[in-house]
Amino acid sequence: MKLRQTFSEADLQRIKSAVKEAENKISGEIVPVIVENSGQYGTATYKGGVILALISFALVIVVDRYVITDASNTLYYDPVFIFFVVVLSGILGSLLVSAWVPLRRLLISQKQMDECTRQRAENAFLEEEVFATRHRTGIMIFISFFEHEVIVMADRGISKVVDQKEWDKIVADLVGQIRQGRIIDGIEAGIRRCGDILLEKGFHKTPDDVNELRDDLRIN
Repeated sequence: MKLRQTFSEADLQRIKSAVKEAENKISGEIVPVIVENSGQYGTATYKGGVILALISFALVIVVDRYVITDASNTLYYDPVFIFFVVVLSGILGSLLVSAWVPLRRLLISQKQMDECTRQRAENAFLEEEVFATRHRTGIMIFISFFEHEVIVMADRGISKVVDQKEWDKIVADLVGQIRQGRIIDGIEAGIRRCGDILLEKGFHKTPDDVNELRDDLRIN
């Protein structure tokens, strides 16, 4: 899936306008980031291949014991034939896992997805230079599409005065919107809420405030 193609120009403009509107009132930078996935999860492909290979081998045994009784069927009893059946099943299993997202997610533990998403978010925080604001007042709203996970990460100028439960509420609301297929509405609401939190905590826009980071949605 090409993640960029899921957003129209109008969608991207809505998000950009939401960031601009929020930042017009605050001394801070809001950076929305969305990625297709946070990890490659090669083990899931491996697991899919092994599972289907084992299933095919088990079926060979069942067919041998309970279906085929004619010993003259030499091809079926040929070890090379059985080997190729199992190998081809393993390849098919790997391809199915690679092509079918729900199946791939089924073979990945939640812990692994959480760890990969956290690591990718931390990398994005550095890559997008959210830390590089003058007063360390950057906020990143990070969405990992494959994992269905959202992380709100604030720089130290903000995190030291804002409770984690505030970000958790934004995450919960945004995840709920995404599950309903309203991802743009969810991102807009999350951006507005980030702006409101900064206003509540006294991060008002100052006369010398400049736009330090661009306002558009980052798609990776």
